[in-house]
Amino acid sequence: MPLASRLSKYIDENAIQCQLVHHARARDLSHAVLLAGAVAECTVRTQLILDRDGPAVLIIPFQSRPDVDAVNRFSGRQFQIIDDEQAGKLFADCDHGHLPLLAQSYGLTVYVDHSVFELDAIFASSGCANTLLNLPRLSIRAAFHQCNKGDFSESLSAPEIVVHIEKGYSLDDVAKKLTTLYRLPPMPETAVRVMHITSDPNSSVQELAQLVEQDPSLSAQIMRYARSALFNYRGNLTDVKEAINAVLGFERVAKLSLGIASARAFTLPLDGPLGLNALWRHALHSAVLTQALSVMVNPDLGVDEHEAYLSGLLHNFGLLLIGQLFPPEYRMLNKLRVAEPERTMRDIEQQVFGMGAAQEFISLGHGSLGAILLKLWGLPESCIKVAAMHQSPSYEGEHQELVSLVQLSNYLLSLHGVGDEPCSIDFEGCCSALGIDPEQALILADTTVAQCESLDGLVNELVA
Repeated sequence: MPLASRLSKYIDENAIQCQLVHHARARDLSHAVLLAGAVAECTVRTQLILDRDGPAVLIIPFQSRPDVDAVNRFSGRQFQIIDDEQAGKLFADCDHGHLPLLAQSYGLTVYVDHSVFELDAIFASSGCANTLLNLPRLSIRAAFHQCNKGDFSESLSAPEIVVHIEKGYSLDDVAKKLTTLYRLPPMPETAVRVMHITSDPNSSVQELAQLVEQDPSLSAQIMRYARSALFNYRGNLTDVKEAINAVLGFERVAKLSLGIASARAFTLPLDGPLGLNALWRHALHSAVLTQALSVMVNPDLGVDEHEAYLSGLLHNFGLLLIGQLFPPEYRMLNKLRVAEPERTMRDIEQQVFGMGAAQEFISLGHGSLGAILLKLWGLPESCIKVAAMHQSPSYEGEHQELVSLVQLSNYLLSLHGVGDEPCSIDFEGCCSALGIDPEQALILADTTVAQCESLDGLVNELVA
């Protein structure tokens, strides 16, 4: 549905001018803001409140908390905040987790914060998981002219999202806090379309090839990859479909296309150990070596080679996000990485993030930040877990074999000077846990790194 039926009827009957902003299916408003590329500062949210006389709603800025005491003083009632989980009966035509704007269409009393009327336009929930409303100022005033108006919210500030791992916040908790204060990059359209194709069991090589070929840059990169010494294909490849069928395979092309397209959401400096050149070189090496190592893993552990490839490719996306959200801190990370190459990224991040605007993330690091973004983008849970835990050698839990595999890959690459930091793991113990012969792993790494040197041209294309 494009928007909740009762809301749609109310908008039509009252001739309220608005636009529908479609996006991939979102879990809640925070997720929708990210996927739609909406402006968080211009977004409002609906908060359900309740007392013994019945329910009502607050309409407040997205980056604020409800001031229920102020509402109670204004109304003379005794409202309490009601969790969205209890809203199903009131908003039966809405998707779970999406409370609609204009709740008066449901017969509810509405309290609107004064600051909403100061915006030139607003984004708000339509009650549908894949559509936001965008209303201009005149429509905002027309829609709420008969509603209660007052100062019903308190602004959030950056220090309020201080996150410490020991406090037990989940990635969902952190993601919600993060998206209220920062505009995270939405997943690029091509990446979304790749995900749609790969999630459809009936999709074909022809469909994937057509999608790749619609993007000349992506098509050229896939062809260069297929022609690299990594695969040693001696035939004359003429198009993407042939590259898929004869050399790369459907899954590898899908995963590489997803990674390449997703990385376009970021703009970073090219040079330095954390510049795009180095990050992409590491990502491609890691993807290839992690997949190659996965074939050597004890089959009983159930490691999927395609998940291994994507996990290796995306596990450092948190560094891209840091560069996007916190440019000064990112530049400092880059400088310290050069000056103190023996230090771990975790140590350097702790130092840098305690110095400036990014200090609220002092306990996160790039791994957890990357995991948050991958989760918001709807990437596989295994990739999310690897991104979150690839800096934790002692990790035990879900997808721990895949986490260990990426750690092993990073360790082997670090021996060849590839990667963003020294990697300290129990090499023998890690190999033993995965059922991999250590000598064979070292030989495989030597061979893979030598073959991957042919991908330098691809790296240059990716960052151009």
